[in-house]
Amino acid sequence: MRNDIHFIVVLLLAAPLSLGVAAQDQTIENEAQKEKTLEEVLEEQALRVSERVNVIGSEQALERIPGSAYVIDAEELDRQKQGLDDVHRILRRVPGVVVQEEDGYGLRPNIGMRGSGSERSAKITLMEDGVLIAPAPYAAPSAYYFPVVGRMESIEVLKGSSQIQFGPRTNGGALNLISAAVPTRFNLEANVALGHNDALKGHARVGDSGQRVGWLFETYQLRTDGFKQLDGGGGTGFHTQDYLGKLRFNTSPTARIFQSIELKLGAGTQDADETYLGLTDSDFEAQPLRRYAASQPDNIQWDHRQFQVQHFLATPNGLDVTTTVYRNDFSRNWYKLQSVLGTGLGDLFDDPAANSQALEIARGASSGVDALKVRANNRTYVSQGIQSVVGLSVGSGETKHDLELGVRYHADEEDRLQWEDGYQMTDGSMNRTSTGTPGSQSNRVSGASALALFVRDTLRWSRLSLLPGLRYETMNLVRKDFSTSDPQRSEGPSRVRDTPVSTVIPGVGVTFDIAPRVRLIGGVHRGFSPPGPGADAFTAAEKSVNYEAGFRTGRDPSSAEVVFYFTDYNNLLGADTLSGGGTGEGDLVNGGKARAMGLEAAVSLDFASGSHSGIRLPFRASYTFTDAEFQNAFVSDYAPWGSVAIGDELPYLSPHQLYASMALEAKRWIVGADVNVNARMRTVASQGPINPKEATDTFAVVNVFGEIDLADHVRAFANVQNIGGASYIVARRPAGARPGLPRTLMMGLKLRVGR
Repeated sequence: MRNDIHFIVVLLLAAPLSLGVAAQDQTIENEAQKEKTLEEVLEEQALRVSERVNVIGSEQALERIPGSAYVIDAEELDRQKQGLDDVHRILRRVPGVVVQEEDGYGLRPNIGMRGSGSERSAKITLMEDGVLIAPAPYAAPSAYYFPVVGRMESIEVLKGSSQIQFGPRTNGGALNLISAAVPTRFNLEANVALGHNDALKGHARVGDSGQRVGWLFETYQLRTDGFKQLDGGGGTGFHTQDYLGKLRFNTSPTARIFQSIELKLGAGTQDADETYLGLTDSDFEAQPLRRYAASQPDNIQWDHRQFQVQHFLATPNGLDVTTTVYRNDFSRNWYKLQSVLGTGLGDLFDDPAANSQALEIARGASSGVDALKVRANNRTYVSQGIQSVVGLSVGSGETKHDLELGVRYHADEEDRLQWEDGYQMTDGSMNRTSTGTPGSQSNRVSGASALALFVRDTLRWSRLSLLPGLRYETMNLVRKDFSTSDPQRSEGPSRVRDTPVSTVIPGVGVTFDIAPRVRLIGGVHRGFSPPGPGADAFTAAEKSVNYEAGFRTGRDPSSAEVVFYFTDYNNLLGADTLSGGGTGEGDLVNGGKARAMGLEAAVSLDFASGSHSGIRLPFRASYTFTDAEFQNAFVSDYAPWGSVAIGDELPYLSPHQLYASMALEAKRWIVGADVNVNARMRTVASQGPINPKEATDTFAVVNVFGEIDLADHVRAFANVQNIGGASYIVARRPAGARPGLPRTLMMGLKLRVGR
């Protein structure tokens, strides 16, 4: 499977280069093109590529989208990246996005949209620069790798009918992280910061463009000792390193057929002393930042490699073609506590009284040999493919068409070779007493290959726009189980499960301008999520019908958006994962009929607009209401569902989320604050009064920030997250109560030279 698209890559690389030579030989210049500079042509190209590849693309495209869409632009994102760059904190400003914190740093994000479920961001389409970026988006979508947000230039969030262009999951929405573009002229940016718990962050980016060549290099480094206090001492922090390089070649800006080819290479590593082990409620109340002694050896290390080649071609008649070849390799080993006295972590906190002996050992009481099992969750992933989008704009006057056709061939794979070691607790210290054999706990390979095609047309008549679209996906999901006593896999698979899946996903959106700055929006589309490799015959794909309606006003200097959505699930899927408190087998579970509905609202304005004082008072606020419940009764082994009755509310969905920010901004300085408010969430499907032992806490967290120019190119900044020092439970999964980030200060300097 790893080599099955290499011949396509060779053909693709050969074709654009030959086209480029032909275009150079047949260059036809006209007066209009002679007037354009290289910078203007490159900016036009970047705009068109972003509209074809990214989920939104541009401010103009955002206005035309017939549904809920949000862009965190470079300026807004830069302001949010003063702390530890937790994507959860950044996305809280986006209405309709549900996040569930876990480690306080956002290292393994849990992001959902519109009741889709948030665990490991497995129910959304996650991309970087328009390319699927989860380790194995079809075979194993749980995002144990997440792109480093600290090096991103902007973030796009798309929900509603327009998301069917991307797939394979269209129930919730699409999240696209956009890396820095090759600059059109010399640009140097750098910042360094330090803070609580010996946190240290460094980020540098430099690039330039000539007449035919452009380049960019970037590095991002972040480390901290962690805020949790481990019994017996030891680190609870992490160290992330990330590198990115881009190299672009392009034809002359006066060429009649403009082309460019861009190479993108990335590499990253992380070493984190993270655990799935939480606390009992009584221990959390006494010392919320405590970590039990049994988590002493817990550590995850991952390594990521990224390769991407993108070719762009544009003709004078409005036709453009953007083709991308990509490959991502990811490996990780999360070595973490699996069980104590044979009781798995998912069950350890269900009944603390019944598991008192195991909990005492977890706290540091001496035990027998091999009383604690630590599993090496060793896995490697590969994700690769080729995708191409053709765009054509036709029509004139009040009637126009913007047609897009796309195709993607994708293949990915997850390879599990896991084992367990035995440990003994002696006076609060973990000591290994036995060593497992690789593959003895899990020895399997899951893979997928998929072909997707989509067509979308934007038809505009005066004040009315109609955006119909159709997506077709056909995929083959395969799981090969090998004997746990055959780590070399010399005997071949003991079981092979092959699951072919095909689906048609239609959708249509509509916008109508009722005033120059007010637009009605709405749409309906089919939601879909594949069943995954190894699914049993009775496990169905996740399917729904999704509706939305609302309105949007102008974007600058003030804007507002209100959208109501309703999702009618024919079948909702759950996944048996360790991160969800399950066994970790990854098997999918039918949840049957369910419905989710809600309200998303956002407003942005400047209280000082029109004052001509040079002072700005920008204000932003967003609110999300979510109501999701099961429409049938069933009994499930999936821990967050359990025994479900009709009307039980879905777990890990906060009914109310509020974000608000206010700043005072002048030419050379800015100060401001933001607040995040979350109502408590159920952690187990239920209805009626919430059991406090099966819920997170309601919390309100206030963050403050400030910046000031020290010189022409140098700016100082400071940021305090959770300035009130609030202590609260953010989750009860994977195992036990888990705290949010405590008060954390970061301060540093920014340097910017050029544009």
